[in-house]
Amino acid sequence: MKLRSLIGKVRGSALALLLLGAAAPAHLASVPLSRADLPWWRARLAEKAAELHRGPVDLVFYGDSITQDWELSGPAPWADFQTEWQRFYGGRHAVNLGFKGDATAHLLWRIENGEAAGIHPKAAVVLIGANNFGKLHWPAAETEAAIEKIVSELNARLPGTHVLLLGVLPSVRSAWVDQNTENLNRALAARYHDGHQAVFMDLSALFLKHGRVDPDKFLDVRLTPPEPPLHPNAVTQAAMAAAIEPVLSAWLGDRPRAP
Repeated sequence: MKLRSLIGKVRGSALALLLLGAAAPAHLASVPLSRADLPWWRARLAEKAAELHRGPVDLVFYGDSITQDWELSGPAPWADFQTEWQRFYGGRHAVNLGFKGDATAHLLWRIENGEAAGIHPKAAVVLIGANNFGKLHWPAAETEAAIEKIVSELNARLPGTHVLLLGVLPSVRSAWVDQNTENLNRALAARYHDGHQAVFMDLSALFLKHGRVDPDKFLDVRLTPPEPPLHPNAVTQAAMAAAIEPVLSAWLGDRPRAP
């Protein structure tokens, strides 16, 4: 009975496959994995499902906490993401599908379980992978395979949607993270060089000062207590929006929003 209970709790995960005697997946990062055991995640999933189907939906952002941060509001300018969201995406029927803590496996689960169903957006922006390099410690090669699967799933489920794939952003965590971020972005740039399945953009230059990652570009350093730089502040996130605006406005068929 204990074994059955355990299998029930982890059904749908790589561990469940192992317990049931199935072949182990090549990359855990590519195995769809739910976080529905977390009440806030389950509630957000339901909230976003309702938002998607209130429609219309022309622009979708798939990601983790960096994307979810667009929902934060000031009062300090470095924390006022909502003002910038409205400036760039207000009136564009945009939906924020960022979930803090999500890695590639969790985004795959969401895409396969409703977040790419019943909608026909003109464009989708994907920013995922930072959490693969955190506690999960999934390296660049595994993360690349997972992101390729995400893009393929979006191409199949949203055939009329243009996909803008953003490289994993710089952070200040460890030399291992730095190297894997660089390796991943280089591989994705090569993989999507022709823009056929997705247009790839590496926004790393926005985070550099004199060739090094600038901590002042991040929200985390202003927290109490400060945390390692990982999440862009609102000013930097607005710079990211300005950088991708020419691509999005062309796909959306409207006037570019002023940076």
